[in-house]
Parts: sequence; structure tokens; C-alpha cells
Amino acid sequence: CAFEYDTFADLMSSFDRMRKAGIEPAFCLEHGLTISLYYRDPEGNYVELQSDNFSDWKLSSAWMRTSPEFAANPIGFFFDAARVYDTHKSGTDFQALQKAIRSGAYTPNPMPNIGLPV
Repeated sequence: CAFEYDTFADLMSSFDRMRKAGIEPAFCLEHGLTISLYYRDPEGNYVELQSDNFSDWKLSSAWMRTSPEFAANPIGFFFDAARVYDTHKSGTDFQALQKAIRSGAYTPNPMPNIGLPV
């Protein structure tokens, strides 16, 4: 199940609200076309909260079909949501954050194991 937020700022506000309630994401991925936070429910199911990186699904779909970056890495880049949130709150814009996430600047420690082949 997935829920889309209108903006990255809205997604980060929801992250902060849930974190304050003691609810942390199981893992987070910058997929290129979306930025996604995955939460695990008590039964082990995942719920995705995400925002579209292009703010237009037509542009996102085109990027997914034609991007060499997506072809090379369709899963995307893991990131530490708390560190991204703090940087976002300090005034860094989304495009700069996205570039930094993709460069590995916000890689979580430890790296989540979601069962992907190595």
C-alpha cells in the first residue's frame, strides 16, 4: 500500500510527526522518480509514503522509461530519513538534497537488508 504526498516538504512533515509518535521507517529509498519512506506494520506488511520527484507523473514515467540512471539502478539509493529531514529543515532545497542522497551522503548505518540480491 502506498500513499503519495503533494510535496517533499509534506512528506518530511509526516516523517517528523510520526517520529515524534515513536514510529520510524523501516527503510527509505530515493528511487529517482519518487522519494519513499517504508514503514512496517505489526503484521510485517510495508506501507510506503512517497512524493513524486518531478511533481508530474507524466515526467516521472518518461524519466523511468528513458533514464540511463534508472536503467543502471532501478531500486535507487537508501538514505537516513532523520538526517535528510534535519538538512531539509535547515533550508536546503530538495534538488540539492536529492543530489546528495544519490551521491551517498545520507547512506544509513547500518544499511537495511530488504532481501535484494547482492
